[in-house]
Amino acid sequence: MGKIIDGKLVAQHYTAEMKREVEALGSNHIVPTLAVIIVGEDDASKIYVRNKHRRAEGIGIHSINIRMPEETTQLALLERIDLLNSDPEVDGILVQLPLPEHINAQEVLNRINPDKDVDGFHPVNVGRLWSNNAQIVPSTPFGIMKMLAFYGVDPAGKQAVIIGRSTIVGRPMAAMLLNANATVTIAHSQTKNLRMLSQQADILVVAVGQSRFIKAEDIKPGAVVIDVGMNRDENHKLSGDVDFEAVIQKADLVTPVPGGVGPMTITMLMQQTINIAKRRALHAIQNK
Repeated sequence: MGKIIDGKLVAQHYTAEMKREVEALGSNHIVPTLAVIIVGEDDASKIYVRNKHRRAEGIGIHSINIRMPEETTQLALLERIDLLNSDPEVDGILVQLPLPEHINAQEVLNRINPDKDVDGFHPVNVGRLWSNNAQIVPSTPFGIMKMLAFYGVDPAGKQAVIIGRSTIVGRPMAAMLLNANATVTIAHSQTKNLRMLSQQADILVVAVGQSRFIKAEDIKPGAVVIDVGMNRDENHKLSGDVDFEAVIQKADLVTPVPGGVGPMTITMLMQQTINIAKRRALHAIQNK
C-alpha cells in the first residue's frame, strides 16, 4: 500500500522557511508585498482572495486587496495595473480570474510587468520557463515539484505522464519536469491509447476535471500519482481526478483530495512573492 503525500505537512514546512525569509528581508527594511485585484462579485473568487490575504498576513507578507466593481472597464483595469507596475514597493501583482466577460483576460495578464507577474502567466515568464531560465512560474506545478522534492522523488530519468494540457497546470508542469530531466509525455482529450501511456508513468500528474477518472488499472505498480482535480461527485462530496482508495493500493505515493496539491498552490504563490522581494533587496544593495 502506498503512502499519502501530505500537502498540508509540506506547506507547513515551507511556510516556516518563508517566515524566516521574511524576517531576514525585514532586517533590510524590505516587506514583501502582494497586490491582488478582484473585479466583480464572483463568490469563489472572493473566497480565494480572502484565503490568500490570510496566508500572506500570517507569513508577514503585506497583502493589498483591490476590489473593483463588475462594470469596471478594461481601460480602468489596465490603468490600475500600470499604477502597481510603477510602485517600487509592490513585488507581486495578481489579477483574480475569471474576469467579467467584457474584459479580455489575456490582454490584462499581458499588461502586468513580467517581473511582478506572481502567477507566472505572462508570455515572457512562459518563455523563460520553457527555455529553462525561469524566475516566476505557475504556483500549482511549482507546488507539485516542491512536494516531489520533499518526499525524495527525483524526476531525472523517470517517465512522466501529464494528463491535461492547460496553461495553468499541464503545460508548465511538463516544462518543469522536463527541466528536471524527466522524459515527459502530455496526454489530453484527443490522445489515443491513454491507458497504455498512463500505465508506463513513473510519475503521473492528472488534471482533467473528471471525478475518479484514473483507476487502479490505469497506473504502473509503484508509481507516484499527483491528483490536481477538484470535483464534486454524485453525493456532492469533494473528489479528485484519481480513484484514491483504489490507486493507493498500487501506487508508491499518492496525493489526496482535499489535502494534497491544494495547500501548496497558495503556499508557492507566497514563496514567489518573497522571491521577487529578494530580487528587489539585491537590486537595492547593488545600487548603493
